[in-house]
Amino acid sequence: MISDPANLTASDYLDSAREMAAANRPYLAHLLAEEAARCTTDPATAAGIRASFPDPTTAREETD
Repeated sequence: MISDPANLTASDYLDSAREMAAANRPYLAHLLAEEAARCTTDPATAAGIRASFPDPTTAREETD
């Protein structure tokens, strides 16, 4: 069942981020984790969430 996004909590977004990471969808996991961090009032917790799901587009190395 689809929930109203306005009712989703940081925990909901974080659970979904973990599911996407397990499904090898790192960018979607990053976006969901970013939303979880935005829903979090504690800056240290938000920073920890962001560190756990870094942006995969900036973490990759270019190869020839």
